Amino acid sequence: MYSATLFGVVLQIVKVEEVAEDVLQEAFVKIWNSFHGYDASKGRLFTWMINICRNQAIDKIRSKQHRVSLKTQEIPDSPRMEFGSSGFKPDHIGIREITEQLSPEQKQIIDLMYFEGFTQSEIADEYNIPLGTVKTRARSAIKSLGKLFKGRE
Repeated sequence: MYSATLFGVVLQIVKVEEVAEDVLQEAFVKIWNSFHGYDASKGRLFTWMINICRNQAIDKIRSKQHRVSLKTQEIPDSPRMEFGSSGFKPDHIGIREITEQLSPEQKQIIDLMYFEGFTQSEIADEYNIPLGTVKTRARSAIKSLGKLFKGRE
């Protein structure tokens, strides 16, 4: 039910299908083992699952093992399958359309954090923005997205 969407989120971050499959498998195990920690009053199940998958993917790309494998990996002769061809596109659930309604600063932060896999600290360093500003924009953007999603129901 959620696997195609979660796979798309992971693939967007790790960029390699085989790695994305491994990360998704690890994430499903983590979801299963930590389900007792899910609190419905704090958010939707799907959002909780996306966060676990996203964090697993980010952990993977930060790991030494992943960095070494990328350096030694051969470049394929044929181009890898693009994100959109995996069957999931953020547009399927209207995320891209809704993020377009955010302010440019909020949209930039959301794109970098959730579609590019940057941490708030990395965004602050990369764009020379104070970390507090990044956190404020992210929090504000998430609140705005919540209101926009509720308005669609």
